[in-house]
Amino acid sequence: MSSRDGGKYDYVIVGGGSAGSVLANRLSADPATSVLVLEAGRSDYPWDLFIQMPAALTFPSGNPLYDWRYESEPEPRMHNRRIAHARGKVLGGSSSINGMIFQRGNPLDYERWGQNPGMEDWDWAHCLPYFRRMENSLDTGADDPYRGHSGPLQLERGPATNPLFGAFFESAQQAGYDLTPDVNGFKQEGFAPFDRNIRHGRRLSASRAYLRPVMHRANLTVLTRAMVERINFDGTTATGVDYTRNRRRYTVTAGEVILAGGAINTPQLLQLSGVGDAKHLAGLGIPSVVDLPGVGANLQDHLEVYVQYESTQAVSLQPSLSKKRMPWIGLRWLLNRSGPAASNHFEGGGFARSNNEVEWPNLMFHFLPVAVRYDGQVADVAHGYQVHVGPMFSDTRGHVRITSTDPRKHPELVFNYLSTDQDRREWVEAIRVARAILGQPALAPFNAGEISPGAAVETDEEILDWVAREAETALHPSCTAKMGPTSDPMAVTDPASMRVHGTRGLRVVDASAMPYVTNGNIYAPVMMLAEKAADLILGTAPLAPSDLPFYRHSNSRGRAKAGS
Repeated sequence: MSSRDGGKYDYVIVGGGSAGSVLANRLSADPATSVLVLEAGRSDYPWDLFIQMPAALTFPSGNPLYDWRYESEPEPRMHNRRIAHARGKVLGGSSSINGMIFQRGNPLDYERWGQNPGMEDWDWAHCLPYFRRMENSLDTGADDPYRGHSGPLQLERGPATNPLFGAFFESAQQAGYDLTPDVNGFKQEGFAPFDRNIRHGRRLSASRAYLRPVMHRANLTVLTRAMVERINFDGTTATGVDYTRNRRRYTVTAGEVILAGGAINTPQLLQLSGVGDAKHLAGLGIPSVVDLPGVGANLQDHLEVYVQYESTQAVSLQPSLSKKRMPWIGLRWLLNRSGPAASNHFEGGGFARSNNEVEWPNLMFHFLPVAVRYDGQVADVAHGYQVHVGPMFSDTRGHVRITSTDPRKHPELVFNYLSTDQDRREWVEAIRVARAILGQPALAPFNAGEISPGAAVETDEEILDWVAREAETALHPSCTAKMGPTSDPMAVTDPASMRVHGTRGLRVVDASAMPYVTNGNIYAPVMMLAEKAADLILGTAPLAPSDLPFYRHSNSRGRAKAGS
């Protein structure tokens, strides 16, 4: 297959997902700058119900029209199960198929980032202004200094009006945990309704918020179904990329190549192009451009389970999952964007510490007034409810590693779930904390018994075995091209410029650049990272750091606790 001239651009962005949408918007704001976005997947058509209808979120996962359909290698500690990893193969990326949950993470997550050498400008004070820049928080006061109110990403608060939510929040308090007015504000620790990426009953993806409003720009070109196969180099300077589209191969020339494909695609493309562990690449016959053993290493994720209960009262959303009701629910959404189909149903939850050794919450809870799995498998009860729970700071580490020079062959994914003493300990704690909350008097009027894991699962060993058999990924792969200084042999990305170490004209801006995964859903942190990276790429003055205080529990070390 011969290559055709794909043109020349100032910036070529590989990936039209969450980070890519932000970059396309910000980098094309100057009409003198030419920007090309290459997305391997399809368009996020406005009429596509699987994308636009919030409650349809289970349908795109596993569907090759929307999903890369990755899976892990057999995980030894999980009975050699292969864990499915849905990643968005569509404009908007995973923000077009995810659960629409907006969680910044804890300020101490970013303090941890900022403690790494060379990453002082990635602490909370430097990140908060970029969260505010991207947000339009519709349910917080305009005078709230912690939240943004004029950004492109409109956020609404889950109403959490189902009586099961009220009982859950009261039960959390009875179990000894606090409520908080805003998990994305001064105090993350506690329980509250959650922010979500829904507006007027419709999913608000990164594409809808950032990309589609500017696609009319003459200097911005967005190509879908464009599969990038390799980065081209002149020495160690990236000069462009090769991609295929409609069975034709194109070579495009770029002033800068920016990888925004996510924590799996980005290290895969780097390795295919000769950037990675030179010894590994040599075994595949790939000449080394830059020897960076950290490419594909440091893989982090969140694992989660569903703790499900049957409800004695007919107040859950279980009946709405009936196939007989779905046409009417869908029609109601089509007519006025309302009803059960207009919600992601992750309307509330919270963050808690499972032990007194951790400095900030290591558990996240999502509460749903329904008992159902991500894949749509419904619990066999008339009414039910559940929490999704899992440790947020697992010290397990995995890798993304190519096994072929074929860019269409999925790389090897190893997560090493449950492989450390800390991870196993916190998993046992997570289930016990979940049961402690769900077993409180406030939920007693609804509690018809635990469906899953069930009364037969009680000892530490039984809990761990159940987790190994039932846990699924929370879909937060990250950290596989981490930011860090050149003195760190496993660092890949320069935190001051987002450039790949040892190269010119090549940058990484996506979840792979994170040094540590945050203690919640990673969509919001990725969007913030992309906003901040856009300023670094353009060379514009960064937003001034914010000195606003934030909550620290009394056992936190370092800077004094800022309020209570």
